[in-house]
Amino acid sequence: MIDLEAMLADLELLVNTESPSFDVARLTASANAVAGIIERRLGSPARVIDGAAGPHVHWSAGGSPRALIVGHHDTVFPVGTCAARPFAIREGKATGPGVFDMKAGIVLAVHAVAALADRGGVEILITSDEEVGSESSRDLIEQRAIACGNVLVFEPSADGGALKTARKGTGTFEVVVHGKAAHAGLEPEKGVNALVAAAELITRIATFGDPAAATTVTPTVAAAGTVDNVVPAEARVRVDVRVEQPGEKERLEGLFASLTTSVPGAKIEVFGGINRPPMPASASATLFPIAVAAAAASGLRKVFGVAVGGGSDGNFTAARGVPTLDGLGAIGGGAHADHEYVLVDALVDRARLVAAIIDRL
Repeated sequence: MIDLEAMLADLELLVNTESPSFDVARLTASANAVAGIIERRLGSPARVIDGAAGPHVHWSAGGSPRALIVGHHDTVFPVGTCAARPFAIREGKATGPGVFDMKAGIVLAVHAVAALADRGGVEILITSDEEVGSESSRDLIEQRAIACGNVLVFEPSADGGALKTARKGTGTFEVVVHGKAAHAGLEPEKGVNALVAAAELITRIATFGDPAAATTVTPTVAAAGTVDNVVPAEARVRVDVRVEQPGEKERLEGLFASLTTSVPGAKIEVFGGINRPPMPASASATLFPIAVAAAAASGLRKVFGVAVGGGSDGNFTAARGVPTLDGLGAIGGGAHADHEYVLVDALVDRARLVAAIIDRL
């Protein structure tokens, strides 16, 4: 029996336990909260595993591994956000920082496993650095995914509750332009204007995308200069990149590596890259039909699947050849935004769906 009130109590605890990425102290408190919920609901303790960016939480039911549940407890919201808008329920929506992405997913996963008569072979891994690239958790995720043989990712659902059957590969490049400072009024000719060089590069970088290949390249953040009467000695530009097709990663890496500028004396450095490989539709080819059949057999509404542009830790497991199904988390909207929400009435049926999928595995 899946208890909505118990789910909401656990969700309130997690949402009001702030967990900004890289804040190790608060992520430690959050990991302990996740581990406490797991032990209360599943009857056995979870391991809290130290990571460079904060602790991860791992629980195993024992037995031969057969399914790995993957999620994360870090959020994009800064400290103090909960003071401004703590967990609340209004008009059928649960709100609060990280409620949709993805603390409700954690609660769903735990309560779904708790509803199983046979939990043997099920593992849960909740990491602390998904929002910032999963550098400290990637090896652990891949290790347990390979051991378990099937991965269920509890990132939020797509629109209308659709599961995520494919994802683009994602990454960030940072282009740093080094110039030379000089007085902007007295002798600007003695400087090397890094901002002018960066502006030239941005217009070129913006042409690197390829709509026919579903590749997007989007300059997103730029910073240059110090004060308004000094020629900027440095400029930095961050670029969001999403790829779907084979070969696009290598094409883009080559284009960024070959960047040049017509500004004499300016030097260019490029950092970063595409750290999450694409999750092709083939990764979910065995698991999505199981989800469809589980929904039908349980009398739940029909399940749909979509490909999405965002990345998740499912990209890593899919790239290792492990069957992966994503978007099993809460139904709602507004990820990373102040209006983020979860539909309360959908929580129990979502947990029932998850339990039925795991049972069939």
